[in-house]
Amino acid sequence: MSEDVPLPITEHLTELRRRLMWVLGAWAGCFLVAFTYKERVFEILMGPAVEAVVGAGRNLTVIAPAELFMSYLKASLLAGFLISVPMTLYQIWAFISPGLYANEKRMAVPFVVVTTLLFLAGNLFGYFIAFPFVFDFFIQLESNYVETQWTTQAVFSFMSRLYLAFGTSFELPIVMFFLAIAGIVSPEQMARARPYAVVGMFVAGALLTPPDVISQIAMAAPLIVLYELGLIASRISLRRRAHEQKPAEA
Repeated sequence: MSEDVPLPITEHLTELRRRLMWVLGAWAGCFLVAFTYKERVFEILMGPAVEAVVGAGRNLTVIAPAELFMSYLKASLLAGFLISVPMTLYQIWAFISPGLYANEKRMAVPFVVVTTLLFLAGNLFGYFIAFPFVFDFFIQLESNYVETQWTTQAVFSFMSRLYLAFGTSFELPIVMFFLAIAGIVSPEQMARARPYAVVGMFVAGALLTPPDVISQIAMAAPLIVLYELGLIASRISLRRRAHEQKPAEA
């Protein structure tokens, strides 16, 4: 690993607190901007659910005096978090980078860009492909004696979990990359575990989407591709590390 002198635990905690303050500050600033346009932000984030409800001739309902305001507030918090993701990822990298090799420390910008794009890709994939499947399925469960009356708070809580689930799941290649360079799991072990990983991805697709084959495949397919990308990135990184260690050992 790095040749830097190990720091006492108190200094690590101080550094962690400083990084967390940057993360919270960025989140707070983005939240304030989003709250300025709270109605529009709420409308955009709830787009797939609103389209499904309106398409069925219904409207979202409010059953408590402060429910709509709290929904706007939570939507602004979620939007602030999503916008501040690059800063959050950069601070994570800055905190762990002292334990990396010199060439790996230079990967800060690529790391932030790639992880941000993967998180964004997960949310866009969900927003335009998976979420419409989900809400169309649920609204079609109506019958002659059951009418859909979704509240803004319940729908937004469900939507926020979907945003975080899809954004996080698309970070799979980054997780595999760090597991490999940390020596926890080798690329060969991950390759041998591929069949089990694929089964797990289809299980995740069944849990995060309606119980139909098309939506499950739509969820699992990109995760399978991301798994393969994670394998490739892990192998390349370990080969470069081994190549750079040879001159040092000599």
